[in-house]
Amino acid sequence: MSSKDARGDKGASTGKRVGGNKKMSSAKLSTGSKGTGGGKKAAGRPHRGGKTKSQASSRQRTGRPSHRGASFDASALEGAEFIEVSNVALPLDAGLESPASEVNRPTPVPLSTETNHPAPVTPAASPAPAEGSHAESLSRAAIASALGVAPEDVASFSLVKRSVDARKKSNVHFNATYAVHLAQGVAYDALSPARGVNVRAYDPPAPLAIPDLRSLATSSDERIVVAGTGPAGLFCALFLAEAGLRPLVVERGAAVDERTAAIESFNAGGPLDAAANVQFGEGGAGTFSDGKLTTGTKSPHIRHVLEAFVQAGAPDEILWQAKPHIGTDKLPAVVKSIRERIISAGGEMRFLTRLADIELSGGAVRSVALEDSRTGAREVVEASRVIVACGHSARDIFELARDRGFALERKPFSMGVRIEHPQTLINRAQYGAAAKHTALGAADYKMAVRVPARANGTRTDATSENATRGVYTFCMCPGGEVVAAASEEGGVVVNGMSRFARDGENSNSALLADVRPDDLPGNDVMEGVRLQREVEHAAFELARRNGGAPYAAPAQTVGDFLSGATSSSGQAKGKQLGGTVAAASEARRRTVVPGPHRRVGAPEPHSLLVVRPSYPRGVVWCDLREFLPAFICDALAQGLPLLDAKLHGFADPGAVLTGPETRSSSPIRMVRGQNFQARLASDLPDSDEEPATRVYPCGEGAGYAGGIMSAAVDGLRVAEAIAAEFSSR
Repeated sequence: MSSKDARGDKGASTGKRVGGNKKMSSAKLSTGSKGTGGGKKAAGRPHRGGKTKSQASSRQRTGRPSHRGASFDASALEGAEFIEVSNVALPLDAGLESPASEVNRPTPVPLSTETNHPAPVTPAASPAPAEGSHAESLSRAAIASALGVAPEDVASFSLVKRSVDARKKSNVHFNATYAVHLAQGVAYDALSPARGVNVRAYDPPAPLAIPDLRSLATSSDERIVVAGTGPAGLFCALFLAEAGLRPLVVERGAAVDERTAAIESFNAGGPLDAAANVQFGEGGAGTFSDGKLTTGTKSPHIRHVLEAFVQAGAPDEILWQAKPHIGTDKLPAVVKSIRERIISAGGEMRFLTRLADIELSGGAVRSVALEDSRTGAREVVEASRVIVACGHSARDIFELARDRGFALERKPFSMGVRIEHPQTLINRAQYGAAAKHTALGAADYKMAVRVPARANGTRTDATSENATRGVYTFCMCPGGEVVAAASEEGGVVVNGMSRFARDGENSNSALLADVRPDDLPGNDVMEGVRLQREVEHAAFELARRNGGAPYAAPAQTVGDFLSGATSSSGQAKGKQLGGTVAAASEARRRTVVPGPHRRVGAPEPHSLLVVRPSYPRGVVWCDLREFLPAFICDALAQGLPLLDAKLHGFADPGAVLTGPETRSSSPIRMVRGQNFQARLASDLPDSDEEPATRVYPCGEGAGYAGGIMSAAVDGLRVAEAIAAEFSSR
C-alpha cells in the first residue's frame, strides 16, 4: 500500500467509543493463591526508591543473575496499574492448557444507539490455566524470572501475545508478552528485567469510535451502495450500518450456505457455478482459505478487526496469537454473523446481485444498475456513494470502470503454482526434535528470495533496476489442502485452505514469481488480466489433452520440473489413465526423478518423499512449462534451491507442484485520491484537486490490500472517510 493512502483515523475522531475496555480489571487476570492485591492500585506502593520487604527478600532469593539486562528505569512505570512484559521465554509445556486471555476480550457494547438494536453476544473467554496447575506455574515462573522477582510477587497476569521461537532447534520455546499486576507492596524499583526483556506500562488497545450519523443519513431513494462482501466490503458496510447510514450491500455470489453447497458439488466433480465458487460469494475468496489474519499493515484497526471476528464467533485466541487464523471450517459461520449484525444495524444485503453499471452525472455517481446473477434482470438504484470492493476476480468490474472513464493503472502481481509437502517434513524442518510436541501444532513458513530476472526467455540487463525478480511463498496453509478456485468456464485456478485444527496430511503454499507491468506487452491496462486468463485456459486444455477430466489441474514433481523432464511421472507419456488423485499419486511413487538442486553431499540420490496431491478435482502429470510463461518458470527454477537453503527439504524432488496460482492479487489498481474517491482518466495527472466522484475503490480487488486483514482495514478506512464527510455537513 502506498504511503499516500496511509490516512489516520480522522473519520473516527468524534462520536461514541465502542469496543474493548480502556481500563483493565485484574479480576479477569490469572491469579495465584500466593499472590496478593487485586484490581485496585496497591496503596502506598513505592514506585521509586525505598526498599520494601519484597524487594530485599526477592533479591536474596533470585539474586541478580548474569543474564540480567542493562540498568532498568522504573520511573517510566510511574502510576501504572499494570505493566506489559514482553520477550518472556516460555517453555512449551506452558502451552498445553488454554492461557488467560480475558484481558484482551472485546467488550460487548452495541455499535449503534438505535432503540431496539441488540448488543452483540459476549464471546466466550478462554479459560485461564487452573490455579496451581502445571501450566499456570510455568507461566508464573517464566514471568517472575523475566522480571527478576519471586513467583509470589506476581499477583496476576494475562497473555497479550505469544509466538513460537524456533531459531535454535535445540531450544524451541514460546516467546510471550504478558500484562502483569504485581503483588501489593512490590515496588517497580525491585524489578531487574532479564536481558532482552522489555517492560513498560500496559496500554490497553483503544476501542473503535463510530459516530452516530442517523440524522444525516441519505433518503431511502439515494443509498450508499457497497459492492462486494469480502473483508473490505463487509467491514466497510458494518461501520456504515452501525453509524446509522443504512448501506445497501450487494454481492454477485451466493450467501455462504448456498455457496458452500455449490463448492462441495464442484469439488465432487459437478459443474462450475459462476455465481457461487471459491472466488465469488459471501465472505469473498478468504472464506475458503486458511483464514490467516496476519498482515504487514500497521494500523490500530487490526485490533478492531480481530475483535469483530471474535464477537462474530471466531476463537478468542486470535487476539493473542502472533499468527492468528480462523480456518475454513469456522469462517462461514463468522461471516454469516457479521452479515446478521449489518442487517440488525439497519443495512440491507442482496446476494446474487451484480454491480452491472455506474452512471455518473457531472463527474459524480448518480445511480447504479444492479443485475440478477441468475436471470440477468436489471434494476436501477439511485446512489449517493458507491464502494467498489468486488475482489480481484471480478474482472468485469475492471472493464466497467475503464469504460466509464475511471483512471486505472497496471500494478505488479504474481503468478506460479502451489507447492505441496507432507506436513511432517515442514514440522521437522522448523522445529527439529520438538516437532512432535503437542503444544506447537502444525509448523508454517514464509520465505522470499531474489533471482536474476528474465523476460521472454532473455536475461534482463544486469545494470537495470529490474535486474532481479522476487520469488516467494504466500498464503502457506499448514495441514491443509489445495483448492479448486476456478470462477470462469474453461479455466483452472488453484488456491490453498486449512481448517482450524490444521490437522491434514499435507502442507501447501503458493510458490510465486513477480509479474511486473513491464513484463507485459503494449499499454493496455487489461493486459495482466489477459495473461491470467491465457494461463488458466492453457492449464485447463493441457490437463484435458493429457487425459484429465474437466478442471483437473496440471501437476509436476519438483524433481521433474528442475530436471526439465516432460513429467516422467505419468500423464505426458500416457502411462496412466488421467486425472485422479490416486492414479497420480501412484504414478509419482514409481517414478521420482531427482533434480540437480540437491545440496552437495546430500545422502540420498533419490527422494523418499511421497506426496498425495490434495487438489479435489484430480491432478494430471504434465510439464508446467507448457502453460506457465517462460520467465515465471525460469524464476521458480532458480528460486527453488535458494528457498531449500532456507528450509531444508522445501525443494525435495518428491514435492508436488500444482498449478496455476494466478489470483494471489489484482493486476490492476483503480486510482484514488487522498480522500479515497476514484479519479477519472480525464483528471490532470499533476492536479492537486481531490476527486469528487463519490466512488470509492476499496480492498484487494481495487489494488489497495493483500489479504483478509489489510482488506478489512482498508474497508474501515474508507468507511471512516465517508463518515467524516457526513460529519462535516
